[in-house]
Amino acid sequence: MRRKERSIVRAVTLRYMAPKNKENNKRKKQMEDEGDEDYRKRRDRNNQAVKRSRVKSKLRTQQTLERVTQLKTENELLEEKIKMLTKELGFLKNLFIAHSGLPSHTTEAVNIQDLDLTALLADENATEASLKTGSAKL
Repeated sequence: MRRKERSIVRAVTLRYMAPKNKENNKRKKQMEDEGDEDYRKRRDRNNQAVKRSRVKSKLRTQQTLERVTQLKTENELLEEKIKMLTKELGFLKNLFIAHSGLPSHTTEAVNIQDLDLTALLADENATEASLKTGSAKL
């Protein structure tokens, strides 16, 4: 339908509609007056629910921020621990290499996997056993 036709249909419909019943209007007003109290109660309950919801939301946000701060602090501590343990591992590797009898002036990187750990440990056990028997003889 064109715009002009729609406006004509609308005008005819409005003109020939049945008039509103005055009795219905009175009854509707009575219901509205009685409903004002119910409406006010519903609005009050809704307002209280909204306040509770906002308080809960703020509390959750605050708890989340506190948890984020806590996790950041914990993360920093763990990163420091990783650095410390990495340094300790490097020190222990160097100590192990020095104790294994390898020359310290080697320029090649020593791979611990290339070392014959079984032989080194057997040699270490033999050294410990000889120390124990030597101290037992004293």
